Amino acid sequence: MTEKFAVSMRFVALVALLFSLVAMSIDSMLPALGQIASDLHAYTANSRQHVLTAFFAGLTVGQLVYGPVSDSTGRKPAIVAGIGLFVVGGLMCSLAASYETMIVGRVIQGFGAAGPRIVSAAMVRDLYEGRAMARVMSFVMAIFILVPILAPGIGQVILLFGDWRLIFLALVATATLALAWMTVGQRETLPQERRSPFSAKPILRAAHECIRNPVTMGYAMATGFIFGAFICYLGTAQQIFQEQYGLGRLFPVYFGMLAASIGIASIVNARLVMRFGMRRLSKLALRAACVLSAGFLVLVVLLGGHPPFWMFMVYMFVNFFFCGLLFGNYNALAMEPMGRIAGVASAIIGSLTSLVALVCGTIIGQLYDGTVIPLVAGFAALGICALAVTEWAERNRPSAAHTAA
Repeated sequence: MTEKFAVSMRFVALVALLFSLVAMSIDSMLPALGQIASDLHAYTANSRQHVLTAFFAGLTVGQLVYGPVSDSTGRKPAIVAGIGLFVVGGLMCSLAASYETMIVGRVIQGFGAAGPRIVSAAMVRDLYEGRAMARVMSFVMAIFILVPILAPGIGQVILLFGDWRLIFLALVATATLALAWMTVGQRETLPQERRSPFSAKPILRAAHECIRNPVTMGYAMATGFIFGAFICYLGTAQQIFQEQYGLGRLFPVYFGMLAASIGIASIVNARLVMRFGMRRLSKLALRAACVLSAGFLVLVVLLGGHPPFWMFMVYMFVNFFFCGLLFGNYNALAMEPMGRIAGVASAIIGSLTSLVALVCGTIIGQLYDGTVIPLVAGFAALGICALAVTEWAERNRPSAAHTAA
């Protein structure tokens, strides 16, 4: 192994860890949602979902802040500040004595997590572009996907030895490790001469350039729609697996199996994207996902919303594989025209994606009625929405942007 390759792999691992703070903050506590809701006296059965959506709300707002800041101060200071807030929010949640305090702490934690999540994407854009960028992001996602596979199980193990408060303390410890690695082991990727002054005018000008680009907006919206279906899934997974299907402590096992499908897709995508291109792979995967979900929705309705568990798992595994081919490619396609303003673009894309996902996922999640109909209908409807906006983006793509991607 050459030194250049070793350094590259260390960078991929660091970016994956920074990305993973978001996933760990969500997936590790899924087995504990019922306990949290009970201990803190949540209002309704579906209120437990707010422990997740509050985090996403903070993440959505935070992404608008950290990107522009990182364009001005450099990537490392913005990430360090974000991890610091993440730690504060995590400690607040671990000490929460009321449901309201928990929600506020989760918003702060999400706002902090936006720093490492969004700025690390800008770091990748600083160093790579085009298909190479998509390949790096696919490797990052392949490592990152181990978190959803393992985190619910880790959360379940922690619950065997203590209560849900220990999960938040474990998140604080992980964030501290990431902070040390970022501070000592990673060089700054945005040199002084490429930084932009932190003032409203250049930020608004860059934001306008980002928003008016149909490719960037189309693929950002599409990512939001697909991710919205996943927020609905995350919010209702504990209820579906543990309560509707009665899996109890086996919930993390089946959750991890589905997460593995996305990881497999990310690895497959990393191999195929250099050969076939991002657009072709994404278009095929999205169309297949839409047909699959629409067909399964009809079957689920005929079965009264309670398909056999094996059938539900097969559908979700295949659906997650198709979706796994989309995430890395869509992010790369949205960022591709934004090389000069990667920080602001990353912030706007990430915030828009999270906002769309938060609104769609929260609305559909609150429709949970003890059946899987809302979830499957959400995947079908939001997949069709993603198909519509990507087709619009491609029809309006500037001719100069037509590349081999």
